[in-house]
Amino acid sequence: MSSSLVAINLVVLNGEKYLQHCLDTLKNQTYNNLEVNIFDNGSTDQTKDIIRKWQMANGKWQMINFIENKINLGMWGGQEKALEYSNGKYVVALSVDVLMAPDAIEKAVEVLEGDSQIGALQAKILQYDSKYPALSPRPGEPVPSVPPQAGPPPLLGSRAEYLLSNLVDTVGFQIERSRRITNIGHGEEDKGQYDKEKEIFGVEGAAPIFRKEALLDSRVAGEIVDHDMFWYGDDIDLVWRMRLFGWKQIYSPKVIMYHDRSTTKGKSREWKDYLKRISERKNISSLKKRLDWRNKRLARLKNDYWQNVLRDLPWILKREAQELGYIILFEPSVLLEIPKFLKLVPKMLKKRKEIMKKAKISPAEMQKWFT
Repeated sequence: MSSSLVAINLVVLNGEKYLQHCLDTLKNQTYNNLEVNIFDNGSTDQTKDIIRKWQMANGKWQMINFIENKINLGMWGGQEKALEYSNGKYVVALSVDVLMAPDAIEKAVEVLEGDSQIGALQAKILQYDSKYPALSPRPGEPVPSVPPQAGPPPLLGSRAEYLLSNLVDTVGFQIERSRRITNIGHGEEDKGQYDKEKEIFGVEGAAPIFRKEALLDSRVAGEIVDHDMFWYGDDIDLVWRMRLFGWKQIYSPKVIMYHDRSTTKGKSREWKDYLKRISERKNISSLKKRLDWRNKRLARLKNDYWQNVLRDLPWILKREAQELGYIILFEPSVLLEIPKFLKLVPKMLKKRKEIMKKAKISPAEMQKWFT
């Protein structure tokens, strides 16, 4: 078994609802050579107290760093700062609403050690729902391991109170010719259809596992994540750039995690599903919707080859027209982001120039990912 150091970098903002359970799954990992860096983005709830108590109780277990920040840098801005404290060969960019199976890190390291060109690894992430409590193991009972979806999924820790499921949250990002980016498998029942390891367009941002070398190699204008994006869509920009720079991104079904996604949980199949999704999206903040729209387009502006854009222009224009119609009807506040998008275009073109100088993957090689 590899003994490479793995840094688990947890970025959190007001995460008291999830924090103890997330931290407990770190303690239950079968892989022993870990460091834990917890970056707080200025929490105002009980998050900091929970972290301090956990740090004191588990300080002799592994190296644990608690970094307190007064302002919110966003998930990926926080991850970039946490990286400054990281000594690991590999880095788990963990969100607080994610639970890891006990052998998740062990299995991930096995895959990463097998190919030095793998820049990022995507787990099979299933769903759980914090609204439905389940029975916890009694004190002193062993924590059950996670079998490959045989029967009801077990709980992941002695303090677990959440109901896990066999519905897929994501097995990574895919990108269509229209440049629509979706989570592969989202909302599907896990029946083994994603049980083969494969290369994917990009890892999703809930809990990707990176080779630290690949993250550092992805810097542009001194930034690993684009600080002009902030909070939403910056993970798409990062993984697209990482792929341009020649790093593989692999999905492994052996690595199991669970995510309580705060947006939509189901898969849209019929019109009634879309109507339900519209209702669910009312719970998403207007700012998040606006940043999602803006930053995905900024990522395309920075990373997409013009040759491929021209080739797929009919699909792109059709998708843009459909999305604009949806925004006008249901989310008109997103239109307020258009002036900010236009203001950022010159800056993004400068970053694009640097990206294209460093790109190793040809337009033809990139085109195969636009399905």
